[in-house]
Amino acid sequence: MGDFTVALNPPKTFRADILLSTTNNRTSPAARGFQTVLAFKPPRAFRGIRASVMPREGQQASLGDALVNTPRRSDFVEAIRRTAALSNCLSETSLHATVPGLESKTRGKVRDIYDAGDYLVLVTTDRQSAFDRILASIPFKGQVLNQTSLWWFERTKHIVSNAVVLAPDNNVTIARKCSVFPVEFVARGFVTGSTDTSLWTVYNKGVRNYCGNVIPDGMVKNQKLPKNILTPTTKAADHDVPITPDEIIDRGLMTRADYVEVSEKALSLFEYGQVHTPDSSRYWIANSYLERFQNGLEPENIDKEFLRLWFISHCNPYEDEVLPDAPEDLVCELAWRYIFLYETITKSKFEVPSTEEPIHDRITRNVASALSSLK
Repeated sequence: MGDFTVALNPPKTFRADILLSTTNNRTSPAARGFQTVLAFKPPRAFRGIRASVMPREGQQASLGDALVNTPRRSDFVEAIRRTAALSNCLSETSLHATVPGLESKTRGKVRDIYDAGDYLVLVTTDRQSAFDRILASIPFKGQVLNQTSLWWFERTKHIVSNAVVLAPDNNVTIARKCSVFPVEFVARGFVTGSTDTSLWTVYNKGVRNYCGNVIPDGMVKNQKLPKNILTPTTKAADHDVPITPDEIIDRGLMTRADYVEVSEKALSLFEYGQVHTPDSSRYWIANSYLERFQNGLEPENIDKEFLRLWFISHCNPYEDEVLPDAPEDLVCELAWRYIFLYETITKSKFEVPSTEEPIHDRITRNVASALSSLK
């Protein structure tokens, strides 16, 4: 779930970046010949995540009200600002130098991955990535992503088994090694986004056949698709490259049978979850979506898109060699949104970690103990 890099088995697995959607109709890739044709339908309202709050007089309570007015916000503001100001974020790890038995390190956009023989140790850092680069470090983000991913893994085992073995630390998951298909399955429910590979960006440039999906003319940004689709990508040196199902088969990246099975699992996971982790999903406030869409306004969002949009408005994040620093207020706001989403989705309270022990020391101790127990 989410952007978990070594995820599901047996015997091979896939990574699925999940975007908010609710349409449950789908057709087998085998039956449609690896091409999805989408007919235009008027946009419909969709189910979204909501929170119980006391509405202002004459207004309906919404997730936006909860985001701003909940007393939980004040519980975290000071801790978030202190962590950001003191640079206490987990931006980098070096467990291969501190934990016996870890053989090598692979640095992903967000996770540091360590080889531990039959297992992989995945450390979810606070790095915030977009536009194929790191934009900032967000306090507590790594803990939120790791714990949210684990929550979803536990609840989707009936759809497909997964590789999780242990979670010895708030920021760490230990997983069994798997053979991973070199294809990323991105599920989409709306024509939206701001990056080069987002559906709205390519659609706005005139593309109507994207990754094997034929999309009708006349759609506008943030409009709901008639049905959920998959837009697979492969990994280049530092960015994602869109690819069609037929190209996946022709290049030998997957067999036809594997593609059919994995694509159906990806859509099932997407449809089951509706929303997933803040790094891989878009979170829109359901109560205001339709009215704002009909008035040509951006949806009220509670995800990292507002940070992307800030960088787009202040620089060229793809081409500028040096990017401006994200404002502290923006960083703190995103940190709170991650915490808020975790608590809303999981119905669990987020626990701010103790600062008595340096975070890297804590992770070292917990990972060393866990690996020792697995021998």
